[in-house]
Amino acid sequence: MDLISRQPTVEWAGVTDSRRMLARAERVDAGFTGRPGVLGRDFAEPVYPVFARRARGARVWDVDGNEYLDFILGFGSVVLGHADPRVESAVKSELADGLARSLHTPTQLRLAELLVETAPGAEMVSLHRTGSDATAVAVRLARAATGRAHVLRWGYNGWHEWCAPRTNGLVPGAADHVETFVYNDIAGLRRRVAEIGDALACVVMMPYEIEEPAPGYLAAVAELTRSRGALFILDEVRSGFRIAPGGAQEHFGVRADLVAYSKAMGNGYAVSAVAGRRDIMVHSRRISSSSTFYRSSDAMAAAVATIDVVRTGETSAVLWELGRRLQAGIAAAAADCRIPARPIGLAPTPWLEFHYEDDGINQVASQAFYATTLREGLLLHPSHHWFVCEAMRERDIDQAVAAIHAGFSAAAAAVRQL
Repeated sequence: MDLISRQPTVEWAGVTDSRRMLARAERVDAGFTGRPGVLGRDFAEPVYPVFARRARGARVWDVDGNEYLDFILGFGSVVLGHADPRVESAVKSELADGLARSLHTPTQLRLAELLVETAPGAEMVSLHRTGSDATAVAVRLARAATGRAHVLRWGYNGWHEWCAPRTNGLVPGAADHVETFVYNDIAGLRRRVAEIGDALACVVMMPYEIEEPAPGYLAAVAELTRSRGALFILDEVRSGFRIAPGGAQEHFGVRADLVAYSKAMGNGYAVSAVAGRRDIMVHSRRISSSSTFYRSSDAMAAAVATIDVVRTGETSAVLWELGRRLQAGIAAAAADCRIPARPIGLAPTPWLEFHYEDDGINQVASQAFYATTLREGLLLHPSHHWFVCEAMRERDIDQAVAAIHAGFSAAAAAVRQL
């Protein structure tokens, strides 16, 4: 395929209405303070779209009518595709019986059973609303079960006090018993675990973000943690129900004591869960963890439908196949444009790195690349890994590769002008 001759797949119509709505939002919505939309201020031109009018399948339309092939996918919460009819049908059926029914629902029970059937090693679960809820509950359970306080963590684990990336507004000492460690450095972790000793309650970590775990690394972390009587917790908020039906535990052949799930679990609906061993999960009655809306069964119905599709169908296989096709196309386009860039990460959650010798040149190339791919109709995040979904087809990936080729050409031209 001659990628250079491919024309843009959509016409860039600008973001006029999006700009107007942004001005309104900045007056009344504190979430927009210093951050216009989900992409922040990293890229000044073109202005990234802020408000979406609708989404279906693998595509999003903004309020100005621009159409995008979506590789952000609700930051990974959409795994089947936007407004997937199997999920939407289940939600509509659930809503017809009333949402806040005061009591527990059969849907809640079915979801709990389904999670125990699907999550490797799970004997009991507790259901929550967000990924941050799930990781916070998992850590609280670990502390209750072990009677210890210290936590070692890696990755983005949420925004609650124990792991908040920004310390403004936190009570002094809120994270005194929490510290981070270096990924893929088992020797460094071993030294720190030995220093902490019997005070260690748990090690909680994402199985990966962009860099893959070294062979045997996750199993070594699990073994090291348990050798000190602490609990090994996997934060599978991003990886769960995406890289395999059983998530990173299944894909990497590792077992955790507790696992936190969210995002792809509900195909865009707000739902999360902690799954784990019975002897740990029974401590749920001893910790504070409640919300009026944990029992909202619309999201639970979405999760049941999504997990049913993922565990009985070919969702994960499709994501791997599409992701590999995308990564191969990225590599070929970079070589054709003679630009030092390469695809990285696991295929279902790919990303791109530029490798000029100077960080400033990398920034110039990145600016040109994302400006061009946006005008070509791709919604890519400049500073967060991307996602593919089951609704994508090979032709969508080919469209993306053509746009990425145009982005590399623009990046090369921008660098030559320096």
